[in-house]
Amino acid sequence: MSKIFKNMLPYWKSILVILMLLFVQAWCDLSLPSYTSDIIDVGIQNSGVEHVTPKRITEEEFQTAKFIMTDDEVDLWESLYTKKDGYYERNKASEKELDAADDTLTVALLMNYQMGAMEETTFKQLMAQQTGQDASVFENMTIEQIGEMMHVELKSFRQEKEDEDGNKAEVTCVDVRPIFASMLESGQMEKDDVLSMRDGMEKTLDTMGSSLVKSMGIAYAVSADKAAGLDIDRIQKSYLLTAGLKMVGMALLMGVVTVFVGLFASRVAAGIGRDLRDQVFKKVVGFSNAEMDQFSTASLITRSTNDIQQIQMVSVLLLRMIAYAPILGIGGVIKVVKTGAGMGWIIVLAIIVIISYVMLLVSITMPKFKQMQKLVDNINLVSREILTGLSVIRAFGREDKEEERFDTANRELTGTTLFTNRVMTFMMPGMMMIMNVLTVGIVWFGAHRIDEGTMQVGAMTAFITYAMMIVMSFLMLTMMSIMLPRAAVAAGRIDEVIRTELSIQDAKTPEKLDVHNGVVRFCHVNFRYPGAEEDVLHDIDFVAEPGKTTAIIGSTGCGKSTLVNLIPRLYDVTGGEITLDGKDIRNITMKELRDEIGFVPQKGVLFSGTIASNLRFGKENATDAEIEKAAAIAQATEFIEAKDDKYETAISQGGTNVSGGQKQRLAIARAIAKDPKIFIFDDSFSALDLKTDAALRKALAENVKGSTVIIVAQRISTILHAEQILVLDDGKIVGKGTHEELLKNCKVYQEIAKSQLSAKELGIESEVAGHE
Repeated sequence: MSKIFKNMLPYWKSILVILMLLFVQAWCDLSLPSYTSDIIDVGIQNSGVEHVTPKRITEEEFQTAKFIMTDDEVDLWESLYTKKDGYYERNKASEKELDAADDTLTVALLMNYQMGAMEETTFKQLMAQQTGQDASVFENMTIEQIGEMMHVELKSFRQEKEDEDGNKAEVTCVDVRPIFASMLESGQMEKDDVLSMRDGMEKTLDTMGSSLVKSMGIAYAVSADKAAGLDIDRIQKSYLLTAGLKMVGMALLMGVVTVFVGLFASRVAAGIGRDLRDQVFKKVVGFSNAEMDQFSTASLITRSTNDIQQIQMVSVLLLRMIAYAPILGIGGVIKVVKTGAGMGWIIVLAIIVIISYVMLLVSITMPKFKQMQKLVDNINLVSREILTGLSVIRAFGREDKEEERFDTANRELTGTTLFTNRVMTFMMPGMMMIMNVLTVGIVWFGAHRIDEGTMQVGAMTAFITYAMMIVMSFLMLTMMSIMLPRAAVAAGRIDEVIRTELSIQDAKTPEKLDVHNGVVRFCHVNFRYPGAEEDVLHDIDFVAEPGKTTAIIGSTGCGKSTLVNLIPRLYDVTGGEITLDGKDIRNITMKELRDEIGFVPQKGVLFSGTIASNLRFGKENATDAEIEKAAAIAQATEFIEAKDDKYETAISQGGTNVSGGQKQRLAIARAIAKDPKIFIFDDSFSALDLKTDAALRKALAENVKGSTVIIVAQRISTILHAEQILVLDDGKIVGKGTHEELLKNCKVYQEIAKSQLSAKELGIESEVAGHE
């Protein structure tokens, strides 16, 4: 994880912007359930009325409502309204002030509402209690008769009410407040008596839920607004439209923010991928052959592509999901606590079950995820070897064996992938089942709270949504816990490349070449491959001078290529030193050293592009005349000119569209076009026929007279005219001199010569005859 986060540090500004946008996104996301709840509870159930204090009230109702209020409540009631056009209009106030007024006046207004619409049977029972008369007296009296008896005008009306079972029916109701107002005026009843009645009602209300009490209080506000001439349908539609537009606005804002979060996250991830590829490439370019032996080419390709892609993908998910999950989850918890539903334990239980379930799946699949990266490396390695050696495979009739080899690697990767996928297919069904059970649990316990009056339908709907958000937050985190280890493995593999210490580096205080003659001196050089138990080169001591050709010959595996690889520092000597114009090559920067060298490797390597671009590889500003001259020296002009596009002929990757001899000649021409002080030909003439070989060496001798030429060869005919020939055997120089000198004093050279040249060419016919 630390390796992944380390790569993000350069983009901290963008990440800060992403976090800010995620907070905005979470705010929008968390606001939507609240609007849904308000639409259900206020917009639909309460007709769009939010407070128990009416917006407009008749003068009669305004005065009548006071009789059951305390003095403080009366003062608050009067401060809320201003008389206008025969009605009392509610003054503008903040939501906080109106909520405070609701808390203070709900009981008084609710009792006022119930007394203003008391059922006939309840009214008659109350009158019997207040007058002390037998209930049967009032049972046979009409409402109007009771009013005459009490010297007040009473009116009955029909109103729809809901019974205990939730059934609605129209019943006869009466406004009894005039009776109590008359009794207060006449002194038959004291204010304290009214307040004691209210205390009894408060005790009853205390047994109800706060949500139910407020809904009953809002019913009074709706009734008062209607009586004052307000269009309740219009108020309801206006509220629903406003809430709906707010939801649409939030959704649009959230959509825009989500797009920008995705944009910034993608840019950060792409930047991380670019930086990692750049670091890996720069590091690999600096690898010596020792480091290249440590990492296979297939592994380096996988690390540079698949592994970096894994980190890019996880970086996007980190910024979009892992960063968002805790913000959304904590916000959801805060919202759930605010609902006061008392059902948080259901969410906690669901989270525990989800984490346990995911951890079970992770524990099964994690070892396989780690194994997959190695299997990807393996299939890349097998694929590369088969494609590279396809002609050899066909020549030996090994197609079936190689197909079987590839199938084995493919089956191993497929089997591991299928195993992890099969296990992970249980993830989503399990998650859906847990979330569905969670929803059922919330509905079950929420329904009981709605029945008790402690919760409203809209609040339960919002609670379900918040619960899903919290659960999804934990689900996102647990899902990422599956992907992160795989990405961590990929990050570790990339970091392994980047942190690899280069065995060959420039000196801390490099020296500059004062002269550029090209004198190469080996001073008692020894060399041992990293990890080997013995040296492969022993006490190599010679000088290669400018204007002269130094040839190296010997049996296969004697160290010829290893020796010349030490000059451009593809390896470093383990003993002695190599100097260029008097300076140890380890003290010269590799760029300056390699600028002096034109190297033609044993296996000619061409790059995708054109013939011209390949010839300019060592000298980008080479003119057409220079590359044409180099091609002529390398005996490549004839086949280049025979092509339709000549020097602009396309070269495929690896030079697969030219023959081995043509590839070798182009590689030689590339080195010549560079015009270096030192030429190194590592068995570079092996694919040439004798005629081309001779012509090339002749042209080379005529055109590079001032340069140091070092040739590794298998054929004596290639080096017959070299000024200095080194004979290697088992890593040691066993002969040094010209062809003629070595024929006389070097047994190893004589054996090589005898195997390649006729007795006449050797000038030892009589010696051969004597042996016969």
